[in-house]
Amino acid sequence: MTAPLPDAAPANWVDRLAPAALRPWLRLARLDRPTGIWLLMIPGWQGIALAAAAHGALPDVGLLIRFALGSLLMRAAGCAFNDIVDRDFDARVSRTALRPIPAGQISVRQAWVFVVACALASLAILLSLNLLCLYLGVASLGLVAAYPFMKRITWWPQAWLGLTFNWGALMGFAAALGGPSTAMTAAIVAGAGLAGTSLSVLPQILPWPPVLLYVAAVFWTLGYDTIYAVQDMEDDALIGVKSSARRLGAHAPRAVTAFYAISLAFALLAGWASGLGARFTAAVIPVALHLAWQASRLRLDDPSRALTLFKSNTWTGLLLFAALVIGGSRG
Repeated sequence: MTAPLPDAAPANWVDRLAPAALRPWLRLARLDRPTGIWLLMIPGWQGIALAAAAHGALPDVGLLIRFALGSLLMRAAGCAFNDIVDRDFDARVSRTALRPIPAGQISVRQAWVFVVACALASLAILLSLNLLCLYLGVASLGLVAAYPFMKRITWWPQAWLGLTFNWGALMGFAAALGGPSTAMTAAIVAGAGLAGTSLSVLPQILPWPPVLLYVAAVFWTLGYDTIYAVQDMEDDALIGVKSSARRLGAHAPRAVTAFYAISLAFALLAGWASGLGARFTAAVIPVALHLAWQASRLRLDDPSRALTLFKSNTWTGLLLFAALVIGGSRG
């Protein structure tokens, strides 16, 4: 059995069960560390649940499955692209030095082929959704492409990750609105310059509830990715990589508390704007308690605890998804 990477679970299935030849590719896709896949998928599920809840319905299971598959593929493509861009940095950081590209297990050319293959497969899923969802998918490409470079130019790459990683909240809501397949209209959208869409136009193409949910998710990510960045503070300082954890320093735990409080407020506003009432509000209480627990446990001198707290955000997202389903259910 291959030794797991430092931020992978010791008993992860890739290192225990996968054939040796496939392990570098599965690691490149982060399938040995599935937390990121969940965190990319859950905002889309929440958007689907919010749209359904507004009509007193349950989320469409088929749509949830498509978003799960799309998230897995896009997470794989995004991680491979990020590793291509960051291969020199990764080689100098203990937590990332054994990733497949810096370790020489996968070449840069092979990684690019992997990115393209995953992106094409996810495009096939996107084309099965409605035109508005395709519009939003194309509009996200600029955010996705720019993210790996943010740590070089801003102290707040975690905020950019929030803008990028939670776009699924908008797409999930849009997909749940229904409408015809976009396979016949993809060329029209591709020629419309949608990748330059400003965030300021979102309320013009979507109602306020999914926009509020998106803002909530952005601040949620700003909080949990600041926790994640605590692991690399020393290495990042040595190689000159910027992060919110480094910028905030000793104030990071209080800042995470503030980010989570803002996220919770916008999540409540999203539900209330959709007509969800006391049942939804009560169901959000476990979300609030979990976020408060995370912030209270964060210690800058304990990277292993930071990783554990970060991974627990899968439950945070699923608890809010459950709250939306509960709040919208009839009976």
